[in-house]
Amino acid sequence: MIPAQFDYVAAESASHALGLLAEHGDEAKLLAGGHSLLPMMKLRLAQPKVLIDIGGLAELAGISVDGDDLVVGATTRHADLAASDLVRHEVPLLAHAASQVGDPQIRHRGTIGGSLSHADPAADLPMALVALGGSVELQGPDGSRSIGADDFFTGFFETAMRPDELLTAVRVPRQPGVPWGYQKFVRRANDWAIVGVAAVDGRIALANMGPTPLRATAAEKALAGGASPAQAAQHAADGTSPGEDIHADREYRRHLAKVLTRRALEHQAG
Repeated sequence: MIPAQFDYVAAESASHALGLLAEHGDEAKLLAGGHSLLPMMKLRLAQPKVLIDIGGLAELAGISVDGDDLVVGATTRHADLAASDLVRHEVPLLAHAASQVGDPQIRHRGTIGGSLSHADPAADLPMALVALGGSVELQGPDGSRSIGADDFFTGFFETAMRPDELLTAVRVPRQPGVPWGYQKFVRRANDWAIVGVAAVDGRIALANMGPTPLRATAAEKALAGGASPAQAAQHAADGTSPGEDIHADREYRRHLAKVLTRRALEHQAG
């Protein structure tokens, strides 16, 4: 399939990209790795008139430590996250989540900022960011702002990022040595999660159990109250609204959420 005709502009800097967004408005889309946007364009689910390529901007890439946070530039590739000794040490769950995205080709082109902006509720990195209590940094014509992961994802493929804003970086609390659990049920190794679970430091996040990555708050409360992993996991699907498709109906997804949460919590417990 071939996308509709569009113009292509390679941004020279983050400020240049913001200027192009302001110039073209709703007709423009940002392009980083392209693995989320281009398939939608081929299906005509997205038909931007202008693609603004930010994938080559070095100022938006890289991994560093800033106080209590690990800071990841928006155009950092999944493969770089997965292979980084710094990420593996400071936030091992994030490194593992990045290693689970798609296949090697996708991980070497896809970016963390692109995945979070795309906001697929079945994706690995949005779920991981929610579990980790991370945040995103946005830059727009009115300056910069930060939004926590719990508030960033607002609906199916929707975020709190405004059309004239650019996601520049991701911040995650450093957690060296903190145990974590990660489970994903898929039909094939490189598929989207039918259901996913990430657990760390008392937080439990679910993938594909609603229109956004969700907190399993009932299970978190049970765990904080002294429940065992198996007992807490029985509440994993409480308050969720999973969809139905050819892979699973709602009840099967609720069942998977309980099973995978138990496994993630048991792995976290050691």
